[in-house]
Order: sequence, then structure tokens, then C-alpha cells
Amino acid sequence: MSENALSADNQQGSSLLIKSNPSETTRRTPFKSGVLSKREIYAYLQGAMHDASLNKKKRIRFGQKYPEWLDMLKDLLMSVGVNAWIYKEGKDRDYYILETVCKDLHFSFDPITLMTEGEKIAYIRGFFDAEGGIPRTRDEFYIQLVQKDFEKMETLKSILIGLGIGCGKIHNPSKRVDPYYWRFFVSRRSHKEFARIIGSWHPIKAEIFFQRMMI
Repeated sequence: MSENALSADNQQGSSLLIKSNPSETTRRTPFKSGVLSKREIYAYLQGAMHDASLNKKKRIRFGQKYPEWLDMLKDLLMSVGVNAWIYKEGKDRDYYILETVCKDLHFSFDPITLMTEGEKIAYIRGFFDAEGGIPRTRDEFYIQLVQKDFEKMETLKSILIGLGIGCGKIHNPSKRVDPYYWRFFVSRRSHKEFARIIGSWHPIKAEIFFQRMMI
């Protein structure tokens, strides 16, 4: 991913002016008011798991510099009756961990099994919050999704096109650097539609969409 792209784990580097508290954006997410179904909540979490790993004790582990996103994930898990806990990793590191044990979340999950439009939107939103990128400067704007699984990228692109969101070609930026690293960009004409339909629950990304797209 470009150094100028903001992925879910490096949002503090943003040079954009955030006028409001980004945690306020997180608190406005619709699951708080019961809008999402249980399947949609799990779909978002499955997408977000692209930023997670499995520790030796078989716990799902999310690592983030930005704890507000972890707080939101914890709220989502608790809303479906799953316990989770957050702690700071190391005394001198600005890095936080969320751990959970959830038998209904799987790293082998295939998004092709998503049933409804709401589930597909929730999954891509979670994926974007974990693996999506937007620029850190005001003089350009793009939306990209990245992943090392080419078939999954094809599925994500197909879902977005089905939602009326145009996408560019799936490509490898540099085979020399990483021959298994794939990405595609959301078409410029579809930026506002992506922000409106998919959006983001990551505090910084959501605030950038709000400022840049005025949604």
C-alpha cells in the first residue's frame, strides 16, 4: 500500500484537519439503534477480521493504534452476546489489542455465501475499515481495497459492481516487491456512492468521508 494511503492500522498519520472528535462518528454508527440484523453484524466482523490474527490460545486478536475502532468492535461483539476485552500492549507502545473467543467468526469465511444486500454492504464496510486505503493529503482522493487473495478480491469487486459502484482493474502494483499483493481502486465517479452506501465505521475514515464527500 502507498505510504500516503490510510489503512485501518495507521490512521494517526493523517494530515487532514479533523474538526470534530472522530469518536463521535463511531458513536453514530447504526448498530447502536438496532438497525442491523445479527447476520449483518457478523458480516461486518468477518470483513474486519482481515486485520486480525489467531493467537496461541485460539483467541481472535485485533491490533490497532486507534482504540476507538476496537471499542466499536467490542460493542458489536457484545451486541451479539460475545465477550471481548481490550488492553494496551506494552507500557511504551501506543498500540492496543482486542481479544475475543467467538465460534461464529472464521478466517476461512467466504463472502460469496453472503445472502442479502445488507450483509454484503456490512462485510465490505468491515473489510474496508480493515484493509481499505484512502489518502492522507487533501490534494488527491482515491479509495482502494487491498488483499493477497486474488479470488476474494474478485468477489469483493463483483459485490461492489452489483451495488452500482464502479471499480477499476484488479492489479499487482509491483511483482518485485510482492507478487501476491493485489488491489483495485473504486472508480472516481463512484466515490460518493461508495461513501454513501458502504461508508466506514473506522473513526478517522468515517470523518474523512464526512468532510470530503459531505454525506
